[in-house]
Amino acid sequence: MELRQLRYFIAVAHENSFSRAAKRLHVSQPPLSTQIKSLEGELGVRLLERSNRGVCPTAAGRAFLEEARATLARLEHARATALRADRGEIGKLSVGFVSIADYSILPPALKSFRAGFPSVEVQLHELTTDAQIPELRAARLDLGIGLAPVDEPDLEFERVRREALVLAAPSGHPAVKGVGAVDLRTLSKESFIVPPRDIAPGLYDLTISYCRSFGFAPRITQQARQMQTVISLVSCGMGFALVPSSVRNLRRAGVQYRHLRRKAAPVELGILRVRNSDSPPREHFIEALRSAARASDL
Repeated sequence: MELRQLRYFIAVAHENSFSRAAKRLHVSQPPLSTQIKSLEGELGVRLLERSNRGVCPTAAGRAFLEEARATLARLEHARATALRADRGEIGKLSVGFVSIADYSILPPALKSFRAGFPSVEVQLHELTTDAQIPELRAARLDLGIGLAPVDEPDLEFERVRREALVLAAPSGHPAVKGVGAVDLRTLSKESFIVPPRDIAPGLYDLTISYCRSFGFAPRITQQARQMQTVISLVSCGMGFALVPSSVRNLRRAGVQYRHLRRKAAPVELGILRVRNSDSPPREHFIEALRSAARASDL
């Protein structure tokens, strides 16, 4: 049984005429009649009652007509669904992200993506950069938003945003009086809070190298995996932290954010994905992230 046979039969049943159906289908009448007879032979039933007044479906033909129409409708729906999936308009997208992204490019990117592709289900997973890597390889994540450096031959890292470091300090601490930029040398005897190097080597190394540029090694007394925890420890007076500038959007009582008198090397935020993998929804989401990053730089 061929799809064209179903289409031919539906047209004849609708027009009650082989000639009118042939004209509608832009085919000659003999092949049309041949295909209908072949269909009846394959089914073993007579679908059309032929007479001088035209043709009309038999009881079997009427039952088959309903199913044939439903079959073609399902096939058309399947075709349309396949096209939408190929254009990245439907499907699921699993995104890993470091907490810093939640204070900068992720919210506007999500808003833009949802407006353009409302039928794509986005699943968000807050993960450190090192935790995203095995999830990407196992295809449990479609893309990640992480911090440089990432040196994995099977993964592509695309930098989308550079952020300056700022100082997160306990409010009212005597070492950071006033409101101006802070000279880090005044904090050489203070405690510092950093993320563990194995999960955020870039931010950890920037903190160490920046302090050393002022002639001292930071006294690290606390380590925390998540930026929210780092800021919570600062708010409790446990120490100071150098954090990306977007973290200033994380408001917490007991914390003040201050510029640094001498600029440090920036933190780099980027998109992680497996090389040579295909995912149309992912490409749309990446473009939303790029647009959000460009807007944040204006």
